[in-house]
Amino acid sequence: MTNTDNGSLIRLARASGDADTAAPLDLGARVRELRKERDWTLEQAAQHAGLARSTLSKIENGQMSPTYEALKKLAVGLEISVPQLFTPPSKDQVNGRMVSTKSGEGNRQITTTYEHELLADQLTKKSMLPYRARIRARDMDDFDGWVRHDGEEFLYVLTGTIKLYTEFYEPIDMKRGDSAYYDASMGHNVISTSTEDATILWVTSIT
Repeated sequence: MTNTDNGSLIRLARASGDADTAAPLDLGARVRELRKERDWTLEQAAQHAGLARSTLSKIENGQMSPTYEALKKLAVGLEISVPQLFTPPSKDQVNGRMVSTKSGEGNRQITTTYEHELLADQLTKKSMLPYRARIRARDMDDFDGWVRHDGEEFLYVLTGTIKLYTEFYEPIDMKRGDSAYYDASMGHNVISTSTEDATILWVTSIT
């Protein structure tokens, strides 16, 4: 395995998320819509966002292109993420979505060290990439360097025992029910220490 296996999964998830395309969004109209959903006046919305009332008015009327800092303030004030400013809900359905994956029916990606089963693979534009992994590796020499990629990662041991190696910390022995949360840009590798291949749940943020 190369140190890009997990990175390839992230790129795969991003690529599938790009499949849904939409017409250009009227940001001003979107901001106005979000404000009215909350029954806020311009003054109230501006106070929540920490912006001048005149600035918010210009944004809503398309008279001003907000900086990224202003967008972040708007998102915080409206209690949403910045991407949600640019992704209006469908007019024809409730703003909710769900998909389930039956046991063993995930999208399998097999390497020499890990066997990944991508979960919720049908759902595009995800913020998280969940997958179950069977850990084939038994030694750090099985890896061609560290695995590292963008985002943050959560690991939960399902069966067996593992050793989690990270670039800046001492290795951690983990058993069923143990978990770890770490920066995925930090080098990391996992090996099985049990007789059978351990299985873990991995959830990676998609940035």
